[in-house]
Amino acid sequence: MVLEMVGGRKNVDEGVDRTSEIYFPHWLYQRLELDEELQLIGIMNEEEKECARKMVMVSLWCIQTDPSNRPSMSKVVEMLEGKLDSLQMPPKPYLYSPSRTEVDSSAVELI
Repeated sequence: MVLEMVGGRKNVDEGVDRTSEIYFPHWLYQRLELDEELQLIGIMNEEEKECARKMVMVSLWCIQTDPSNRPSMSKVVEMLEGKLDSLQMPPKPYLYSPSRTEVDSSAVELI
């Protein structure tokens, strides 16, 4: 829900131009990973941008498929109150499409 509030769109948006933007958490993860602008609506200054990046990063931690990767509520509060620089990038969000090289290397390992 926080991702929808910060981003001003639903988690799945079929109205976007490119298929890579349909699943919003994956799109946000890619932008964070590449240290690109999040292009969020209503974000005006650097302080707001940093706050939004922090909220997005914490949200990506909270939607992890593996429950052991999700932070406790006390950890979420600690993360939100802390500095953006102290946050680690979460594991790749669930429901992402692996690249062709990842699929190929997995197939080789099975042989």
